[in-house]
Amino acid sequence: MALYEAAQLSFHGETIMDEAQDFSRLHLSAYLHQNCDNLCCDAEAITNTLTHPQHKTIPRLSSAKCGDHLLKGSEEWKKSLRELVNMDFLIAKSLHQEELLQISKWWKDLGLVEKLPKARNQAVKWYTWSMASINDPRLSSQRIELTKPIAFIYLIDDIFDLYGTIPELTLFTQAINRWDDTAIYMLPEYMRMSYKALVDTTNEIAHNIHKKHGHNPINALKAAWASLCDAFLIEARWFASGELPTAQEYLKNGKVSTGVHVVLVHLFFLLGRGGLNDEINLDHTSKLTSSIAAILRLWDDLGSSKDEHQDGQDGSYITCYMKDEPNVSAKQARQHVVDMILNEWRNLNQECCRLNHFSAACFKRYALNLARMVPLMYAYDENQRLPLLEEYMRRALFD
Repeated sequence: MALYEAAQLSFHGETIMDEAQDFSRLHLSAYLHQNCDNLCCDAEAITNTLTHPQHKTIPRLSSAKCGDHLLKGSEEWKKSLRELVNMDFLIAKSLHQEELLQISKWWKDLGLVEKLPKARNQAVKWYTWSMASINDPRLSSQRIELTKPIAFIYLIDDIFDLYGTIPELTLFTQAINRWDDTAIYMLPEYMRMSYKALVDTTNEIAHNIHKKHGHNPINALKAAWASLCDAFLIEARWFASGELPTAQEYLKNGKVSTGVHVVLVHLFFLLGRGGLNDEINLDHTSKLTSSIAAILRLWDDLGSSKDEHQDGQDGSYITCYMKDEPNVSAKQARQHVVDMILNEWRNLNQECCRLNHFSAACFKRYALNLARMVPLMYAYDENQRLPLLEEYMRRALFD
């Protein structure tokens, strides 16, 4: 098990690590097969390791599963440790519930739910991204503030997918690029309201960061929103034309349209980074951003069902890849995507080891948590539900 866990940290070209992963997976799977009728603790732990290796799993969920396994028994020290673990979870849960209340009130007060009834209204899900990423209980305000751009990423995605015409979306994108209210008066009311809410929220976040840390990130935040809307518009034009892009073109644009770069830029500045000595590249072309975004995009596209059961059009890397490679079966295409996700994790491992200076440690850890959160958000079961996400939210917020 330890060998399999260690192999998750591999870089590109480390064939011995790949061999170690294959070797350990083979033997662990063989053990499970031989003991399939024995619901022992070892079998449970091995299954958990194979499906949720610690390096690729949200720490809070990973620790909960490990605790469930390791703390079984009636020994006095295990009882005491279980009490301590439960107390920690209760304290964190109380804090998270209070933060969620603040987010829900903020979202309701914007008044956008009534104007866009078909758009996703999922404050709990949006907050879960921030809760999982920034797991330090002391950073309550950062979790709340980070949830706000995440909410707008979902909202703007739905505007492009479900509401706007191409001319309207073009004007909306131009307005975001200009960051100028004079550009919005030709837009429908719901777009004007959404634009105004986004600009006001972003300006407020930038002002608070400037007040607290002494530097104003507004230009970086504006650039992130502009590139996101540019990517959404490219997708909208593809789907309106009925012509699929190549798989390479789709993925290049699709990594931007995930909004990962928007989240990371906000996260970076909310953590107080961005001074003269901070030289981390965070736009959508950076290796860190690109790898996390690719993991999200490819996981999303692995799902055969429509995300959120919506009526809008969604592209798929698999569809584009099979168009480029007509002799490839759907099963082969899906395996190709799985292999790509593994490669992106190798890229991410290498980039995180490169960012090893102290000032980047917290940012790197929280960025990694975003990648770890992706399977929970996009691993649909046969009933088009998200059991991993439901379990995590139940443990963290509701039980």
